[in-house]
Amino acid sequence: MNRPLFLALVACTFISRARCASDAVEWCYHLSDCNDPNWPTIAPKYCNGSRQSPINIVSASATGDSGLTAFTFHNYSSTVALTKITNTGKTVKVTLASGVQVSGGKLSEAYDSLQFHLHWGNTSSMPGSEHTVDGKRYPMELHIVNSKSSYNGNTSQAITDSTGLAALGFFIEEMSGNATASPSSWHTLTSYLANITEAGHSVKMTPGISLDDLLAGVDRTSYYRYLGSLTTPTCNEAVVWTVFKEPIKVSKDLIDLFSSTVRIGNSTSAHMINVYRNVQPSQAVTTQLKSTASKASYSISFLSILGAIYSRI
Repeated sequence: MNRPLFLALVACTFISRARCASDAVEWCYHLSDCNDPNWPTIAPKYCNGSRQSPINIVSASATGDSGLTAFTFHNYSSTVALTKITNTGKTVKVTLASGVQVSGGKLSEAYDSLQFHLHWGNTSSMPGSEHTVDGKRYPMELHIVNSKSSYNGNTSQAITDSTGLAALGFFIEEMSGNATASPSSWHTLTSYLANITEAGHSVKMTPGISLDDLLAGVDRTSYYRYLGSLTTPTCNEAVVWTVFKEPIKVSKDLIDLFSSTVRIGNSTSAHMINVYRNVQPSQAVTTQLKSTASKASYSISFLSILGAIYSRI
């Protein structure tokens, strides 16, 4: 199966309303007859499954795993990798050029990075991230969708393999202070929204910003890991989820552009707001082991303090 067809199908199962072979479903975020409480009925094969996403991550319950090492991000610094931005009617999606990959981080092999999309609420005051941490919901969440490189675009294999897809989730949080139009990479990204206000609209992106630019400031060695699903119908349970602990910092004015610019249909339809699935039953979550060196340093420091106290008695 060629790459364009694979991209179309992944977009369909992950973030679109389009018809997808035998798994055709009609779903939405905004109407009571097709929003996420109805998805287990609309698409029962997977949306009613046992390892659904997103989830609330309880940080204290995450088990340490020494295998969760650093990732290698190939071509994430490329300023020509972001090729097209699209209003799907459900989200804003950016298509990535071929040759962008992620590996390491206890992934079983290299995965091709295909696209990223976003989830949000209704302005920064009404948060809309999909995952939550200790009950906290962030204003937005960015998902980079990846597929096992060995499948070469074979969607049939990818979505039936329990680890066929890998999703990298990044929270987006409001930047402190009175900053506007910041950071510059996000200012550039959001400048395209005015050209894709209606569902189905897409435009080519001019070379200039990279994935690294959009993820600047995030510690990509610190994350949570669990096995889950696509967060939109058909909710295939085929995703290795990585949710990074540090959020991307973006100014309030840019966050608010998503819910005030793009629409779910034509120019007279409602703005796209609250485009996220509610949390599903919890799954087993792992994270990095606490550094032994840090513990040793803490112990030595603590003993030094005790020694200083006793020497004064």
